[in-house]
Amino acid sequence: MMGTFTEVIGVGSSDRQRFEPVEALVDTGATYTMLPSSLLRDLGITPIETRTFILADGQSIQRDIGEAVVQIGDRALTTLVVFADDEAMPLLGAFTLEGFSLAPDPVRQQLVSVTALAVGILEVN
Repeated sequence: MMGTFTEVIGVGSSDRQRFEPVEALVDTGATYTMLPSSLLRDLGITPIETRTFILADGQSIQRDIGEAVVQIGDRALTTLVVFADDEAMPLLGAFTLEGFSLAPDPVRQQLVSVTALAVGILEVN
């Protein structure tokens, strides 16, 4: 697919003692990072709630979400992740990318640092 690429990320336990490498498709069309349920459970990550998601074909599904530590390069942050089917392609979603202040460069097929916006309402009339 033109303009798409993968990134190897680390997925870690909450104590940050163990990380597993995962090759994930960089997908800004996905709100959250989606990872195999078995991997998340093996790392001791447990669901905190169930949410409804709309797939690209318009189908509505329910999936558990949890909190995992994701490592990109030399940085590791806690982010929301979706417990995906084990055979599904892992996705690195927009919520995680924004947390790291990263954006995809589809031409060079790599993640690049971006300046985060701190925009607020200054005055309400």
